[in-house]
Amino acid sequence: MRIAQLAPLAESVPPKLYGGTERVIAWLVDELVGFGHDVTLFASGDSRTSGKLHPVWPRALRLGRRGADPNAACTLLIEAIAKRAGDFDVIHSHVDWLPLPVLRRTGIPFLTTMHGRLDLPGLSDVARQFAEASFVSISDDQRLPLPDARWIGTIQHGLPKDSFQPCYEVGRYVAFLGRLTADKGPEDAIRIARAARMPLRIAAKIPRSETAFFKKKLEPHIDGEKIQLVGEVDETRKQPFLAGAAALLFPINWPEPFGLVMIEAMACGTPVIAYRSGSVPEVVEDGVTGFIVDGEEQAIKAVKELARLDRRKIRSRFEERFTASRMARAYESQYRKLIDDASCTERECASKPQRT
Repeated sequence: MRIAQLAPLAESVPPKLYGGTERVIAWLVDELVGFGHDVTLFASGDSRTSGKLHPVWPRALRLGRRGADPNAACTLLIEAIAKRAGDFDVIHSHVDWLPLPVLRRTGIPFLTTMHGRLDLPGLSDVARQFAEASFVSISDDQRLPLPDARWIGTIQHGLPKDSFQPCYEVGRYVAFLGRLTADKGPEDAIRIARAARMPLRIAAKIPRSETAFFKKKLEPHIDGEKIQLVGEVDETRKQPFLAGAAALLFPINWPEPFGLVMIEAMACGTPVIAYRSGSVPEVVEDGVTGFIVDGEEQAIKAVKELARLDRRKIRSRFEERFTASRMARAYESQYRKLIDDASCTERECASKPQRT
């Protein structure tokens, strides 16, 4: 198949540092190319891919020139696929809603993977306006706010089997990995670690918009010993960070659509202690790959129960459920269905008597 992949432009594909969506797209493209498909990636010019790169903006917006207009960049992305739509059998968008008016007019089968939260005002109106558009969710929980959208499947993220090497020795600290925003739960992580008498290492970036939150709520508790901030980690540093942890703390306070860091930890054999919210019950197997808890008190108890879990079993469950190959095969199946459905529709139209 000739497949177009439309990526967000905030980060390169794969991202230099933080960027879960762009990392997933990179893995998906690599797997599809490995299956023998002809894949073109529409992304920033500093992206790297085993497919064919169509650069639509010189550099990822977050690391590029300050003040660049993201709407201008997205406009060029949409224009690029509009001009080249006829080169593809199917178009796969990861850019949410903006390309839909153009994609529906290309005549080419397309689907959109929604990577963010969908419980925002106005989204149901958009979904109704594009009732024929096909959407893929990354968890069943993610789609609940938009039950009337045309969901054709839930495809959970996957990552390359060998991208993280497991460690079967019990770590000496608990880890927090993610953006330092209130809804990710870094304050909870600090309190949990202290109450459980475990060192906490925080690997995270500080968004400009969250500087005040960091200064007021987090920085006073970071002592460099029991509570350490190691900064934003790239793929090379992420491996030992997660593999060396006794557990990943995931005390989220929002409907997380998936939570890529959970399966990254599992790939290392590291258990996950997560609040029961969003996708968590679909990703974590309670008592097997981690513990699903309701609040800080249960999380503290879970830290003390980590010895019950088998890190080899955690790695095994990752390989069974969350590899990039499994993810790509699921998308490949959806592509074929869309193409077959479009062909059937064309044949039905051609077989109908022409009106005079």
